[in-house]
Amino acid sequence: METNLRPMSLGEILDRTAQLYRSNFVLFAGIASVYAGLLLVLNLGQLGMGAAMQSLHMTAQLPWVFLGSVIIIVPLMLVCAGASIAANNRAVAWVNLSQPASIASAYRSILPRLGRILWLMTIIAFIIYTPFVVIAVAYALFIFIYAKSHGLLAAGGMNNHPDALAMFLGVTFVFFLLALGWLVYAILMGLRYSLAIPACVVEDLKARQAIRRSIELSMGSRGRIFLLGLLIAAIQIALIGLTQFLFFVAIFMAAKRGAQPPLWIQITQQIVAFFTNSFIGPMYATGLTLFYYDQRIRKEGFDIEWMMEAAGMTALPAPAPAIEAPTEPLTETAQAEPEVPTAPERETDLAPPPEDFHG
Repeated sequence: METNLRPMSLGEILDRTAQLYRSNFVLFAGIASVYAGLLLVLNLGQLGMGAAMQSLHMTAQLPWVFLGSVIIIVPLMLVCAGASIAANNRAVAWVNLSQPASIASAYRSILPRLGRILWLMTIIAFIIYTPFVVIAVAYALFIFIYAKSHGLLAAGGMNNHPDALAMFLGVTFVFFLLALGWLVYAILMGLRYSLAIPACVVEDLKARQAIRRSIELSMGSRGRIFLLGLLIAAIQIALIGLTQFLFFVAIFMAAKRGAQPPLWIQITQQIVAFFTNSFIGPMYATGLTLFYYDQRIRKEGFDIEWMMEAAGMTALPAPAPAIEAPTEPLTETAQAEPEVPTAPERETDLAPPPEDFHG
C-alpha cells in the first residue's frame, strides 16, 4: 500500500497536492461543487428577483430586498462552506492513506461533527478579525462624529477647515498603519491555526483542543505554510482573472453607459464562476491536510505508526502488576480449611507440665 508517508519539502508537498488533485479530481471537485452550487443558486435567485422587481417598477425596494437576502444568505453560505472544507479535508486524509473515499462518505463523516467544526471556525475568525473590526468601527465613528461636525464632508469643507483637515488626514494615516499591522497579525494568526481544521476532522478533536493541536504541529513550518498559501492564492487569482476577464470588461462598459450588463451575461458569469469555484476550491485545503500529515511524521513518527497499524502490529501490553499479599481477613472458605499445626503449637507441647510427685 503506497501512502507516501515521509517528511516532504515544500516542493514535494506541492507535487503531492497536484498528484492527488489530478487522480481524484472528480472527488474533490464534487465536494467543492456542493458549496459552489449553493452559491450559484443563491446568486441566480438574486438576479431573478432583481429583474422581476425592475419589471414591476419596484426599484426603490431593491436595497431592502438585497439587505434581507444578505442576512439570510451569509449564514447559510458559511455553514455550507464549513461543511465543504471539512469534507475536503476528510477526503484528502483518506486518499493520502490509500483508503477508499467518496463524496457522500466524506460529507456523512463530518455532518455529525459539523457544529464542532463551525464553532472552531467561529473561534478562529473571532480571534483574527476582532482587532480589525474594532479599528474600523473606531475610524467610522471618527468620520461620522468629527469630520461631519467640522463640515469636512460638505462641498468645499476641506478647503474651509485646514486644521480639521490635518486632523482628519492624520487619523486616516494612523488607521492605515493600524490596518497594516492587523494584516500582519491576521497572517500570523492564520498560520498559527492553519492546521486546526485538519486536526479536528482527522483526530476528532473538540474546537479548543484542535486549536492547541494546530499551534503545536504548525510550529517550525509556518513559513512553508505561508509560501504554500501564497502560491495557491496566486494560482487561484490567475484562474479567476482568466475566466472572469471578459465579464469584468462587459460590466465596466455597461457602467460607463450608466446601465447594467444584459441579464444573460450576468447568468453566464455565475455559471462560469460555479465551475471555477469547484475547480480551485479544494486546492488550499488539500495542501493544508498534507502539511498536517507531514508535521505529524516529522514530530511524532506517524509514518512508522501507520505502517505498524497497516501490518497488524500493535504495541505489547504492559506487564501485569505484582500481586501483593492480601491484607484483608481470609474469606469464609479459606477460614474453613484446616491448618496443620506447627511443632510448637501441638497439643502435647501446649499442655501444662505435670506437678512433681513425691510418692
